Amino acid sequence: MKVIIYFGHHKVGSTALQAYLARNALALLEHGILYPAAESEGLSHLLAQALGRQDRPTLGCMNVREPHNALAFRMLAGKTGRKTPPWHGPLPGLAAMLNTLTHQVEVLQPHTVILCSEVFANFGAGHEDLIAKLHGLFPAAEWELYCALRRPDEYMASWFGQRLRFGHQLEPLSSPGSGQTGSIHFNYRRMVEPWVREFEGCPLHLRNYSDILAAGGSVQDFTAQAGCAFPDGLPAGGRSNEGLPRAAYEIIRRANRDLLPEQAQALRDFFLAAPGGLSPVRNSDVELFGAERRQQLADAFAPIHEYLSQLTGRPAFFPGLDEMRSPRPVPEAEATAQILAKLDPAALPAPELSRFISSLQRDL
Repeated sequence: MKVIIYFGHHKVGSTALQAYLARNALALLEHGILYPAAESEGLSHLLAQALGRQDRPTLGCMNVREPHNALAFRMLAGKTGRKTPPWHGPLPGLAAMLNTLTHQVEVLQPHTVILCSEVFANFGAGHEDLIAKLHGLFPAAEWELYCALRRPDEYMASWFGQRLRFGHQLEPLSSPGSGQTGSIHFNYRRMVEPWVREFEGCPLHLRNYSDILAAGGSVQDFTAQAGCAFPDGLPAGGRSNEGLPRAAYEIIRRANRDLLPEQAQALRDFFLAAPGGLSPVRNSDVELFGAERRQQLADAFAPIHEYLSQLTGRPAFFPGLDEMRSPRPVPEAEATAQILAKLDPAALPAPELSRFISSLQRDL
């Protein structure tokens, strides 16, 4: 039996890949490929499908679509003492979740098991014992690893938006303290190296996000790269995470800081639901870091990039990395002013939000 682990990164199409695997879980299982549930809710939905009670999987259920995120969060919670995220609901203990996974393998006897979670990326941040715990689940298995990495400036911009979307109170990306350069969200060596050590000698597919996009997306690249024959004709169209427009980042950042949590959530929902034309500036044109901060980040990333290039045997893992030093054409302040100019405060869903936007239109 082979076990393929997708261990990240965040913001590189993992949701679309997980949706593909969940949507086609029964069809894959018929071909000997198991995308296992991790607890009873996911198993119940899979059983309902098998019995014909559901025409299609309920991808809005996080434990159906992203079962191994739930597993990874439970593993981390056991070490850090933090709670598992509420969107997974009450989860069983780790031993029960691991038994749920291994029992499916014992009973269904697949030739390939796929464990897919961007949250596994966080195991690189001092949790190598959790990587070893996964490795120990199936001692006799062959193992294969897949990891996708995005150029750090683009990744940081996207991850910043994800954190804003979840209500985090953050400093601007142009701030010297905002880069988290020691974390797995910038130091990709710290993220990858523990997996390489634990699975020494196992095939590793370390993929540049640009190459993934050129292949057609995360589903197309994963199924082409992984050492597994996926059946043809399965629907690959996957859900992707909605993102906030970068021109609105500063508006949301201030809302998360200055408004009540439910008010800030309402404003985030407004921007997430707004048509694409609301933002007058393309995401790729908004400069969030500033020239000086870009130089600092590029210098800090140089030794990390050298490691990735050596690991993969490529002259440059991120070709054209020097573009990281070049500011985008529209400064964030200008992009923010442009999107504020398009907003009608009266169109906001609550008086508090109308007053908030009016104040920003005066001050910014």
